[in-house]
Amino acid sequence: MKTVGLVHTERCFRRTLTPRVWTIVAIALLAMLAACTDDKPTETAKPEVKGPELITARAALQKVYVAARGWNQDARPYRLESSLTSDGNGHDGKSAVWRGSFASATRRSEKSYTWSGSAADGAPSRGVNPGTEDTYSASNSSTQVFDIAFLKIDSDQALATAQKHGGDKIMEKAPDTTVVYVCDWNHNTNELIWHVIYGTRESPKLTVAVNASTAEFIRVEK
Repeated sequence: MKTVGLVHTERCFRRTLTPRVWTIVAIALLAMLAACTDDKPTETAKPEVKGPELITARAALQKVYVAARGWNQDARPYRLESSLTSDGNGHDGKSAVWRGSFASATRRSEKSYTWSGSAADGAPSRGVNPGTEDTYSASNSSTQVFDIAFLKIDSDQALATAQKHGGDKIMEKAPDTTVVYVCDWNHNTNELIWHVIYGTRESPKLTVAVNASTAEFIRVEK
């Protein structure tokens, strides 16, 4: 009796599945397959390339000075200089790479720290990068330390003075001319000096010396 009942039920089910119902079922299955096919794996987002960070000399000095004092508490700067990169040409008194050189009298050694905000090939990694420690002689006139309080004139202000003494003509003729900044102590005149260099340090078109405490023009060095 049970077998006859099952057969009867199966026959009723087959009669229920009319061609129209089969069509509806087929369409539903195709829609499900299409939905599965469209579920493509999400592409991994590419990391965003960060542009260069360009800052003036005093802002850079604050960053490297903290690192130098961590090296030795009596560390004092004797030179601050910018470096050219493909994403930092020195315009507006700013650079993407600055290096501060420091000396410690108690350790009789010197060490440089480089701050980088550059993404260019060959540039130091972003942030503050320590250099190697070397011996230091206080009698060396080219590496005389100075008090950072003397650095009252920032690199952009030094550029403004240099522009009035030949720099503007250089930039007018060649607007893409790079600018390099070097700040050090002149032991002969006992003053902190900015050397604003138009072009490269190896082949400058013009170098203007500016007092780093007053922004006064000192001389044209070339």
